[in-house]
Amino acid sequence: MSEKRKYTLPDLPYGYDALAPAISEAQLRIHHDKHHAAYVNGANAILERLEKAREAGTDLDMKATLKELSFQAGGHLLHSLFWGNLAPAAKSGAPASALAEALKGEFGSIERFKKEFSAAAATAEGSGWAALAWCWMTKRPLIMQIEKHNVNVYPMFRILMVLDVWEHAYYLDYKNERPRFVEAFWSIVNWDEVNRRFEAATK
Repeated sequence: MSEKRKYTLPDLPYGYDALAPAISEAQLRIHHDKHHAAYVNGANAILERLEKAREAGTDLDMKATLKELSFQAGGHLLHSLFWGNLAPAAKSGAPASALAEALKGEFGSIERFKKEFSAAAATAEGSGWAALAWCWMTKRPLIMQIEKHNVNVYPMFRILMVLDVWEHAYYLDYKNERPRFVEAFWSIVNWDEVNRRFEAATK
C-alpha cells in the first residue's frame, strides 16, 4: 500500500517583508514559520495516531481525537487561504465587477460590506477569524465569524477571503489594538485571488 499523504506547510507567495508596514517581517515570520507550522504538525500527528491505532487494532477516544483534528486541520486550511488572499499594498487591487456586483447586491455597497466584515473580525470572541463565503444554495456572499478554527463554520460554503484575528497574527505589530490590524488588512487584500475564488465558486 502506498504511503498516505500528509499536510505540508505552504511557502508564502511573497517575501517576508512584502506586507510591511501592515504586517512586519518579524510578525509574518513567527506567524507562518511557527504558528501555521504548529497546526500542520499537529494535524499530521493526529493522522499518525489514527494510523497506528488502526494497525494495532486499538481503540481511541474518537470524540476527542476528531475534535482535535478539526481544530488542527482547520487552522492549517484557514492559514493557507489567508496567505493567498494577501498581497503587497501596491498589488492589492479591487473587487472585479462580478464580485463587486454580488457584494453590492447583498450588502448595499462595498463600504457596507467592509464595515460588516471589519466588525465581525474586531468582535470575534477570543481567538478566531472573519471570512467572506459564498453560499451555493442561495447564491449569496455571506460573512462568517469563526471562533478558533472550526466553530460557527457554515458547512459546504466556499470561502473567498479570510482574516486571522488570533493575537498571534498581529500582537507584535499592534499589541492589543485588534481594530488597527483589521483596518490595515484592507490595504493588503489580494483582490485578484479573491476574484479568482469567486469565479471558481460561481461557475
